[in-house]
Amino acid sequence: MENQTSATYFVLLGFSENPVIRIFLFLIFLCIYAATLMGNVVILMVIRGDAHLHSPMYFLLSHLSFLDVCFSSVTVPRALMSLCSSRTISYYGCIAQILFIALTGCTEVFLLSAMAYDRYAAICKPLYYAQIMNREFCRGLVGGSWAMGFTYSLINTSPLLKLVFCHSNIIRHFSCEFPSLVALSCTNTFTIWVTFYITFTTLGLLSFSIILVSYIYIISTVLKMHSAEAKRKTFSTCSSHFIVVVLYYSSGCFRYFGSNLASSVVLDELLSIQYSIATPLLNPIIYSLKTRTVKEAIKNLLGHKPLISHYMSYT
Repeated sequence: MENQTSATYFVLLGFSENPVIRIFLFLIFLCIYAATLMGNVVILMVIRGDAHLHSPMYFLLSHLSFLDVCFSSVTVPRALMSLCSSRTISYYGCIAQILFIALTGCTEVFLLSAMAYDRYAAICKPLYYAQIMNREFCRGLVGGSWAMGFTYSLINTSPLLKLVFCHSNIIRHFSCEFPSLVALSCTNTFTIWVTFYITFTTLGLLSFSIILVSYIYIISTVLKMHSAEAKRKTFSTCSSHFIVVVLYYSSGCFRYFGSNLASSVVLDELLSIQYSIATPLLNPIIYSLKTRTVKEAIKNLLGHKPLISHYMSYT
């Protein structure tokens, strides 16, 4: 692609060149993707089918599962294709992948914030929980999360259509992501980076602040409980939730902020695997499959016991 004024396609050079390692990675990612789809689809089916799970918390969890299916499907199939066959991706295909990564990633950030607020309302305001987390408010939280995702993705993806690529079309990553593509451009990207950092930082701090403040209030309330068993269960649940959130935020921040500071192809790939591949797999396990009510509903589903089949009252 030397001496070209632009690019019509890109080459994804992620992962090792060793055929054995590539086959091994293909099998690993295929298993992870299959487990992610199965876990999240089961959660969706169970929540829709069991009347005991027709509550605001599980309404948000069902949307998280749907979002995780979308998030994982944006990156993993393309990574599997590059491991076993073609490594090329069209110019507009690359832009589209960046758009959907930004959309699903940002939407998940705010959906996690909504779920943290739901737990705050349930634990700290139990008498007013039903009034706070009513049907319209729950729909507003989900709709607002998607709206923030659409806004963020369009603001940061639209300028990429004007980039010119003069020297190389090789992306040393397994997927098209904002830092990898912008780094290849030979045009002035200062405004693009400034816009990205402002939106990324503002939305990231806003969503993480909601989560942090919610968990601070939750911990404060739990410490006042007299039951040691209640404290143990609440701390166990909240700590696992918070660890997943911290891993998701920290890996995303290091990937997008650290790319210009200390470039490392291996580190970038590991961070991307964490938030785009591992997190969609962990979410149904941490948020749903550890819950006793969900376990019982899954047993009913696997045991072919009749479930109430009407749609959730919150959809």
